Amino acid sequence: MSDQGLQQARAKMGAAGVDPVAIDVFAHYYRLVESGETGMVPESTIDPLDMESLADVDVPDDVAHEAIGTTVVIKLNGGLGTSMGMDRAKSLLEVREGLSFLDIIARQVLALRREHDARLPLIFMDSFRTSADTMAALAPYAELALDGLPLEFLQNKEPKLRADDLTPVSWEADPDLEWCPPGHGDIYTALRGTGLLDRLIEAGYTRAFVSNSDNLGAVPDPRVAGWFARSGAPFAIEAVRRTPSDRKGGHFARRRSDGRIVLRESAQTLEEDKDALADLSRHRFTSTNNLWFDLRAMKAELDRRDGILGLAMIKNTKTVDPADADSPEVIQIETAMGAAIEVFDGATTIEVGRDRFVPVKTTNDLLVLRSDCYDLTDDYVMEQRPDHIPFVDLDSSFYKLVAGFDARFPDGVPSLSRAASLVVHGDWTFGKDVTVVGDVELEAPAEGAGRVEAGTTLGER
Repeated sequence: MSDQGLQQARAKMGAAGVDPVAIDVFAHYYRLVESGETGMVPESTIDPLDMESLADVDVPDDVAHEAIGTTVVIKLNGGLGTSMGMDRAKSLLEVREGLSFLDIIARQVLALRREHDARLPLIFMDSFRTSADTMAALAPYAELALDGLPLEFLQNKEPKLRADDLTPVSWEADPDLEWCPPGHGDIYTALRGTGLLDRLIEAGYTRAFVSNSDNLGAVPDPRVAGWFARSGAPFAIEAVRRTPSDRKGGHFARRRSDGRIVLRESAQTLEEDKDALADLSRHRFTSTNNLWFDLRAMKAELDRRDGILGLAMIKNTKTVDPADADSPEVIQIETAMGAAIEVFDGATTIEVGRDRFVPVKTTNDLLVLRSDCYDLTDDYVMEQRPDHIPFVDLDSSFYKLVAGFDARFPDGVPSLSRAASLVVHGDWTFGKDVTVVGDVELEAPAEGAGRVEAGTTLGER
């Protein structure tokens, strides 16, 4: 049945106008799934990885200035924020002062252009679900477009496969749900297939800085650009020290068989290796998903491999409708863009400060970002105020979705700059000017919903 399934998938992608090379890439991973490949990285095959720190690197100002002048900025912007109850680009969420992620990203880049007299193009990799809203939100920034380059290119899409027979799933209730993005590892295929990679090289750019649009710490920093330019590496990823909140996340390691750096995601970790995954003293560094690559090196490698980099596969099993647990079980084949680090000889990593890694994956993260733990500077950088960011855990029954979250902070989020942790059980609404100090845990109200009155200081003794 699998041969028929691949033929059906190829036909479906072709009819939808998917790039032929992207179809070939999908077929490559389809055969891996068909053969029983899981994409797992056993602990026995890797060793911990150590690395240098940006804080210890000397980057002269002239080197930084020159490097940022030939850098292009690419933001991954295909996510809908469905886990937070959104049905449009997560980057449209308000961060503060009426500004969304997209507003702040655009203003960061414009400020850097002025400061360094650099071209610094900003390009978004959108999905078919985020493109229209994103372009509408960026319309007020007419000066963003440069050198005849587009503001966006679209990532490819692929069919979800029935888990029972690997045929493309059909879902008449919402045909859009029959498709999924191939993961952000598709960036390389999409850059090549759209011709954008060639256009960037022809326009005189030498390197790309890529990061997630929900990480406002990922500023295209001239100092990091200078470090990468001087390193001579074809590919690099910024890393941070793992914290307890990263225990279940991916990490860097060195593969024993060939000494290359690998990025092992949690979905690639065997059940018996979960303890090793969570061991922060063994695997100390996680990826920020801020990465740098040499444009010509990327083109050469893609050409050499006929457009198929062969990134490590991530096999995700879900339901075709994420909101309907009774809908058919499907397989989504994905790759992570950071996995390209093992493709390039001489690829490297560098430790950066946690201020370059401020992702918003949950409303817990959103609460911290909207709080006084960060100041929005005149050049639109989110500047961390306290030495340590507090741990936040809001009751998912009431705060998981953005609508429920916003309803419970109608007059603004509490001050967290002096907090160590905030754990909320049950349904609490917060009044204006609430302050959290030290470690605070709110127990669920005895009945119904509770309220933290305006001006309350929680945790003060």
